[in-house]
Amino acid sequence: MTDFRLAPAVADAFPDTLVAVVTATGLRGREDWPGTTAALEALEQELASGAWQPADEADPRIEVWHAAYRSFGTNPRRIRPSVDALGRRLAKKGALPRINQPVDSYNAVSVRHGLPAGAFDLGRVSGDVDIRHADGSEEFTPLGEPGTVENPKPGEIIYADADGVLTRHWNHRDAHRTRVTEDSTQVAFILETLHATRDGHLLKAAAEELRELLTPHAQQTAVHHLGPAQPRVTV
Repeated sequence: MTDFRLAPAVADAFPDTLVAVVTATGLRGREDWPGTTAALEALEQELASGAWQPADEADPRIEVWHAAYRSFGTNPRRIRPSVDALGRRLAKKGALPRINQPVDSYNAVSVRHGLPAGAFDLGRVSGDVDIRHADGSEEFTPLGEPGTVENPKPGEIIYADADGVLTRHWNHRDAHRTRVTEDSTQVAFILETLHATRDGHLLKAAAEELRELLTPHAQQTAVHHLGPAQPRVTV
């Protein structure tokens, strides 16, 4: 079992935070996922036809993350929140990247709803996971760069376990160690908002949509919610 915890200082700084933790066990990432394929193709077709556009930095759902990044010293136009970067890529290229079925699933849901998303292979997580401010001593190895070690700036918000940093700049980039592959069988998927009063219904809908994509390809799925009122969940 793994606890996800929202640190009191983060809850105080961002009191309208709501995080959905969608878990899947017995995941089968190597089989065909027709639901995910359809979700990706629908987004791309709607974009091509002009029926839909991904949220950009003028959208309140992205704007709130830019403000948060600036509050802990990160320039959000240089180091962008994940959903902002993904939406910009989709708008420019007309297609989302195809990584693997679990990752493609949360990318589709993230862009559709304008909410940051990520995932951790729980088999590679050490101990519990905290959303907290960095003290500057932690180490982070970026996804796709196994030979690189970075130190988050003091005050930067991170996800961290007992062995290091799982995401930098709250949700800008995931770590290489806990990356989700087609062979990951126990995964925690993360969806986030900093404005639950306005966007909590979107977050809950997105979490259920992601769960629906995962369920045909997992032994068990569940949705948990983490926020100032419930700062700890066990998955």
